[in-house]
Amino acid sequence: MTASHGDPVIRTAGLTRHYGPVVALSGLDLDVVRGEVFGYLGPNAAGKTTTIRILLDLIRPTAGAAFLFGRDSRREGLAIRRRVGYLPGEMTLYENLTGRQFLSYFAALRGGVEWAYVDRLAERFAADLGPRIRTLSHGNRQKLGLIQAFMHRPELLILDEPTVGLDPLMQQEFYALIADARAAGQTVFVSSHVIPEVERTCDRVGILRNGRLLTVERISALKAKAIRHVEIRFAEPVPADAFAWLPGTRDMRVDGDVVRCAVVGAIDQLVKAAARFEVVEINSAEPSLEELFLTYYEPAQPAAAQVTEPTPPPRAAEPSPPPPGEAPLRQEPAGEMAKDDHVVA
Repeated sequence: MTASHGDPVIRTAGLTRHYGPVVALSGLDLDVVRGEVFGYLGPNAAGKTTTIRILLDLIRPTAGAAFLFGRDSRREGLAIRRRVGYLPGEMTLYENLTGRQFLSYFAALRGGVEWAYVDRLAERFAADLGPRIRTLSHGNRQKLGLIQAFMHRPELLILDEPTVGLDPLMQQEFYALIADARAAGQTVFVSSHVIPEVERTCDRVGILRNGRLLTVERISALKAKAIRHVEIRFAEPVPADAFAWLPGTRDMRVDGDVVRCAVVGAIDQLVKAAARFEVVEINSAEPSLEELFLTYYEPAQPAAAQVTEPTPPPRAAEPSPPPPGEAPLRQEPAGEMAKDDHVVA
C-alpha cells in the first residue's frame, strides 16, 4: 500500500519504549504526511533517536506500533528501508574505504544509483571522495552520510541531527538541498535540537520532552504564540495607566516617554492604545521559535527525570564490503538487522 498525497507517510500509534525502568518514549501518536518537511524537536535525551530507531526497526517498541507508507515497521522493515534515505545521529563507516568506494558499496546494495547525481551532491558539499574515510574530519564524514542518504532519491528522508559538524557554508547547502527535496515531493523527517535549523527548513514541528509529545503545529502557528518584545517611544511622557491591563501583554513598563513590554501573539491592542498619543518610533523584535521552545521546558526538570537513551551493544564484527566487481552482500532480514546506528541501506 502506497501513501497518496496528504496521507501519512509516517504514522505512530501509542508508540512506547522502556529501557528497564526508564521510559524513553511514551504513547507517541504522530502523523507525517507526504511532501512535508517535519521537524522533530527536543533537547538531547528527549527520545528523538529512540523514535527513529523504532521507525526503521533497529529496535522494537515496548508497546504501540509504527507504520511507514502504510506498512508495519516490524513486519515489513526491509521493504520500507528500500524507500528511505537515513542519516543516523552517530555513523559507523568503513574506515579503510575511500569515500567513493563507500558510496559504491551502498549504491550496489540499493540496486544502483545515478552516478551523475552522486557527483553533483559531492560537488555541492565540496566533498572529496578520493581519501580513505579514516583520514576524514567529522564534518567530511557527515558530508558522506548526507550524500548516501540523498543519492538514491528516496521517497522519505529520515535525518537525525543532520548538520552536526558542518561549517556554516555547508549548512546553507543542506538547507538548499532540503528545499529541493520538498520541491520534488519527497518527505523529510528531521530530528534536531538546533531550533533555528528547524525554523529555517520545516513546515511543521513536533516538540518532544522526556519521551512525550507536547505539541505538533505549523511553524507559523507556533510563532504566532511566541513572545514579541515591543518598545514604543512617544513625543512626550505618557500616563502609566493608559497601558494597564492590556490583553496579551506582560512585563509592562512605562518610563516617561517610553513603553516596553512583551506581547504574546498579535500586537493590535497595544498599537490601538498607543495611537491615542503621538508615536515617534516603534521597535518590535521578531518572535523567536527558540523562546517559545524554552517555555515548554520551564521549569527545568530535575536531573533524575531526564532520560539517557542507551547505546545498543556493538556488533561482534563488521561485514566486509565486496571487492569491486563482486556481488554485494545480502541484506539481512528485518528481524536480524543489527540494532545500532549503522547507515541503513
